[in-house]
Amino acid sequence: MNKIIIKGRPTMGGIAEGAAMVCPDSISGNSGGLGDLNGVVAERGNAAKGQSIKDKILVLPCSKGSTGFSAHCKSAQLMGMGPKGWILTKIDSRLGVAVASLNIPAVSDFEEVDPVEIIKDGDWVKVNGNTGIIEITRK
Repeated sequence: MNKIIIKGRPTMGGIAEGAAMVCPDSISGNSGGLGDLNGVVAERGNAAKGQSIKDKILVLPCSKGSTGFSAHCKSAQLMGMGPKGWILTKIDSRLGVAVASLNIPAVSDFEEVDPVEIIKDGDWVKVNGNTGIIEITRK
């Protein structure tokens, strides 16, 4: 199988592999955007509505809404429903808090490519938070 390799900035160390969950418009940090107990995206109009973040590699362009996103993600993680890793086109303080709270591998700040445009839902991705390398294998 051909692998696609892209590189961003190492953001949180470690290595994680899993199916990609691409949210082109991010996930709202407001209450009700993400289920605290089940990790299911509930935001109206979101491409991932009805899908669980459990064991996924979340691929987001940026943050959206309030800083509550980190609390909702952490609650889902504590319930065993959290993601395995992050791929973030650009990181800001809201996503930074979420990355630090979950303490799972993350790569961000891509300069030459936009991972949201390259990675497709369900692609198998390996996130190397130590080197910033992302390996993508098409589903």
